[in-house]
Amino acid sequence: MSSDEMDALRQQIDELDRQLVRILNERAQLANQIGEVKKRLKLPVYNPQRETEVMKNVTGHNPGPLPEDAIRRLFERIIDETRRLEREHVEKAKEDRS
Repeated sequence: MSSDEMDALRQQIDELDRQLVRILNERAQLANQIGEVKKRLKLPVYNPQRETEVMKNVTGHNPGPLPEDAIRRLFERIIDETRRLEREHVEKAKEDRS
């Protein structure tokens, strides 16, 4: 593999990374909207049943080469961060009302 080939592949990875960041932020925005609905309905932020559904969905749509446990770990982190954002959003809303 030449240096030019490696640079081209790295550019593709950089573009995919930018797309991942955009998509993760879109996901976080949707989660914030869900957090608003949960707040109105007085539902808890944590919903283990939904998280199980998400894990089944993402692992079931994984064609590889990443193994299922890697996908699971990545999404556990994504879900943890999203849940943290939801909690912060709820806390900020409480402070704003005070």
